[in-house]
Amino acid sequence: MTRRRFIGSSGAGALLAAGTASGANAGATGAKAKKSKKKILTERAPKPVGPYSQAIVAGNTIYVAGQGPFHPQTGKMAPTFEEQAVQVFENIKSIVEAAGAKLTDVVKVNVYLADLANFQKMNDIYRRYFSEDYPARATIGTQLLGGMGIEVECIAVKG
Repeated sequence: MTRRRFIGSSGAGALLAAGTASGANAGATGAKAKKSKKKILTERAPKPVGPYSQAIVAGNTIYVAGQGPFHPQTGKMAPTFEEQAVQVFENIKSIVEAAGAKLTDVVKVNVYLADLANFQKMNDIYRRYFSEDYPARATIGTQLLGGMGIEVECIAVKG
């Protein structure tokens, strides 16, 4: 059976006509459909090394991918946990700002620690970047790639 015969004999013709009519009405407004998501890429944070974006903006929400402690220009990772944590939050800050927001717009943070013994050190550094009202947060102990001590991802909502 051909597509034309199927549409004519199955009642799908009415559905097709209704869909075409509503599509025509939508086009009549002259407004183009907005792209549903936008990729963020800044030189102030490490370039992705895999099939992912630094961040995606969907509407007024920014989804920042997990960021490791790599310096954006050198690609090097600092030796101490404290230096790694500072670099991670600097990377997060740069990406959020590149998306047109501020750290005060961050509503959710996920922190991944290779060693939960660094939890208090992470908290001390975290307070340098976030203040009351703190974002909702989860901190998870996990195995991280390449000797990283910390990885952080977040979600921000532009006011």
